[in-house]
Amino acid sequence: MPEQDYVWLPREDVLQFEEIEALIDIFLGEGVDKVRLTGGEPLLRRDLPVLVRALAERERVRDLALTTNGVLLAEHAHALKDAGLHRLTVSLDTLHHDRFRSLARFDELDRVIAGIDTASPLFGGLKIDTVVIRGVNDDELVDLIEFGRARNAEVRFIEYMDVGGATQWSMDRVVSRTQMLDTVAQRYGPPVPIIEADSSAPARRYRLDDGTVFGIIASTTAPFCSDCDRSRLTADGMWYLCLYANEGKDLRRALRSGTAPAEIASMIRAVWEQRRDRGAEERLAGGARSPLIPLDRLRRDPHLEMHTRGG
Repeated sequence: MPEQDYVWLPREDVLQFEEIEALIDIFLGEGVDKVRLTGGEPLLRRDLPVLVRALAERERVRDLALTTNGVLLAEHAHALKDAGLHRLTVSLDTLHHDRFRSLARFDELDRVIAGIDTASPLFGGLKIDTVVIRGVNDDELVDLIEFGRARNAEVRFIEYMDVGGATQWSMDRVVSRTQMLDTVAQRYGPPVPIIEADSSAPARRYRLDDGTVFGIIASTTAPFCSDCDRSRLTADGMWYLCLYANEGKDLRRALRSGTAPAEIASMIRAVWEQRRDRGAEERLAGGARSPLIPLDRLRRDPHLEMHTRGG
């Protein structure tokens, strides 16, 4: 959860489903073929399966995925599957109730597990994303791998990143990919890297001797900016090319002002062709690191918080 006194996005600024579809159609026309609904928490959006169905019916959407915190997943999993959702990722940072409450400010661990148990038979290859923080949950890597194995889910460990609302971030709280692999190796033996054809995927995947697969996203210590082909459209229509970007392009304003789709497409193309974002690499090269955005600035600008950087 973000800071307690964060700023909400004005409801009238949030894109309607028709506006989301219109902008996605423009992106599809420019070559995008993968769409992920994330957040914030997308399952809080009323009638979300309606949007999922509309996107799933577009032939140019080759991959349609959703990331959720899982709290509402049990009651929505079947509707999402029926609507045509292809893939599902659930964020789960701990299997301990007290840690869950400390991280999320409420204890909904049982509901998250129930959501995963409901969804895993419906969505083959369900993924579980875990942000690993030293002194918080770095002793749970093996437990989480076993939890995922029991549910035919692939766990992806994510290095703690200094973006958005990570106001308590510090480099000494980061558990690196190398350290994670050492921890896993102590229990299972050395994991074997899996060679992937899709080099732009953020996770590097590994296989254990029994065939269990897990992934690590090393955004902090081994950033992959040069391979990144992703961008984010926020719930209120701001387009960001990088998680570390301080500024985005306001596509909602263009859409609501009546700008023709071809002109918006030209705008998107021009911005993308000038893309020079290397946020994670620049932060790594800069040496001593502190949280990216000071807390007082996070409180003034909701777009700098990670709960608004989803889309």
